[in-house]
Amino acid sequence: MTVKEIKCPVCGKDAVWERNPFKPFCSERCSLIDLGKWADEKYPVKGEKVKEGSEEVQDD
Repeated sequence: MTVKEIKCPVCGKDAVWERNPFKPFCSERCSLIDLGKWADEKYPVKGEKVKEGSEEVQDD
């Protein structure tokens, strides 16, 4: 049986995929680092900026 290994997206270390509760990360630490980046908005999603209050609501 071959063991599937992946590279951790945070630190780049090899991590075993099977029975890894933190996949795709190698450890809880890397998982929490990634979560912190999301919370700090370090992973922006491209799109147009919307001015606050400029969204129109239509009543049907």
